[in-house]
Amino acid sequence: MPSQSEADFLIKMPKKRARNENYFFPYPGSSLVIPIVSTDEIETFLIDVNRGQIRLTKCSYQERYQGTFILVRLDVDGSPHPNPEVEAVPLSFLEPYNGVTLPTPHLHLYVEGFMDKWAIPAPSNKFPQTNDLFSTLEDFFRFCNVIEQPLIQRRLL
Repeated sequence: MPSQSEADFLIKMPKKRARNENYFFPYPGSSLVIPIVSTDEIETFLIDVNRGQIRLTKCSYQERYQGTFILVRLDVDGSPHPNPEVEAVPLSFLEPYNGVTLPTPHLHLYVEGFMDKWAIPAPSNKFPQTNDLFSTLEDFFRFCNVIEQPLIQRRLL
């Protein structure tokens, strides 16, 4: 399990697509897993895109490290998220959200000892158009510092 400083470093680390493959943005009810690597090609990551089946505007974007550890997850138009209520908040920026249930869109960030159990409101300056799921994926790549984004095509319904 990564320490907090390791996780923060991994999130900020410059990354690129692992291969020059074309992907299609997933249809409702389906998902997509995209391999990503650090620019030095030492560290491996996965970006997951999971679409809702009933609510077509529901989507989750997730960055995983080594296939297991969730570093970042953005939930759009899904269920509210209840944050843990603790005496000592592990990171100061989480203080206003201690024990608070957050509506979507919200952003889960890795917190040592809690994994992805904490969320904050999705920053509107980083995710300005969450009603456009394809654009939000591009914003998510930028947030995760994927400087050479995968080749993804938008599908028409």
